Amino acid sequence: MSRSPATVTATDGDARATTVTTARGSFPTPCFMPVGTRAAVKHLTSGDLTELGSDFVLCNTYHLMLRPGADVVAELGGLHRMMDWDGHVLTDSGGYQVFSLAPKVDDEGAVFRSTYDGSTHRLTPEGAVAIQEQLGADIQMVLDVCAPLPSSTAVLREAVDRTAAWAARAKAARRHETQALFGIAQGGTDPALRTESARRTVELDFDGYAVGGLSVGESREDMLPALKAALDELPHDKPRYLMGVGDPAGMVEAVGLGIDMFDCVLPTRLARHGTLLTAEGRINLKNARFARDDRPPDPACGCPTCSRWSRGYLRHLLQVAEPTAGRLLTVHNVAWILDLVRRMRKHIAAGTFQGLRRDVLDVWG
Repeated sequence: MSRSPATVTATDGDARATTVTTARGSFPTPCFMPVGTRAAVKHLTSGDLTELGSDFVLCNTYHLMLRPGADVVAELGGLHRMMDWDGHVLTDSGGYQVFSLAPKVDDEGAVFRSTYDGSTHRLTPEGAVAIQEQLGADIQMVLDVCAPLPSSTAVLREAVDRTAAWAARAKAARRHETQALFGIAQGGTDPALRTESARRTVELDFDGYAVGGLSVGESREDMLPALKAALDELPHDKPRYLMGVGDPAGMVEAVGLGIDMFDCVLPTRLARHGTLLTAEGRINLKNARFARDDRPPDPACGCPTCSRWSRGYLRHLLQVAEPTAGRLLTVHNVAWILDLVRRMRKHIAAGTFQGLRRDVLDVWG
């Protein structure tokens, strides 16, 4: 079964809890996908992710096609076997990474240089599909044009048109029906272009739909109307994925509009720099005031890190550059964000999502 229907199990206003079904199985939403760019979430193993209750890992096509190469991943049994991971894998097409490198772009695709050795590569919509088929993702993304913000209307228009054309080519190139394929709506912060892009993407009939090109520097006040304009065009029986968003305030606002899926490097990146996600907001353990703090990192959290170690100990590890610090903080931050989406599901089912939204925004807004 290649289709990815989203069966709505509860709603609270526009917020919804669903069960999404793929060929691998099913997963509940709202959900968060930890980012394992190079087939590993930094500092964590697949066993850690299982213990923390993650249903997903997001891997990146751009990086994996360069190192170790899609053919190598395929020879090692695909991402699931190579990583020893039984959960779902979604692969980004690499569009965001490619376009952040300012490649040469034409109607056929993009030519870019490798961030590893400077070698030249060309990525096309068809090529992105073929590579993701080799990687063995459960859900793959079409190659899109992610325009920087701010951009002129002309630049955003070109991005919308190319994204639509490339999406049609990606769907035509698809060979493996066991892999779900998601289309992507672009359009910057222009609600009219977002509406058009989403409508054109839905007309191609994908297994799910993503909203890309947001959370790239624009304010939340600019992001939310553009997001709503896209969501108004997306079908209710397919999953809806907001790419690259992982801040708690942005997540609750997006779920309130009807988003199901998220990914972001924020939890792991903050952890590597000594910052925790907590019920109190962000806490930077490098601050001297935590040197003698014997409390858990977040007293409201029951993750493996909070169950055993103190803020003072973790600060010590950070101060002496002990690699264990990055691992223990990452365990907590990933556990915390996964617990946030679990709480969202619970509150949607109970009809109390707006209360949770206000609580999160009071701390993180």
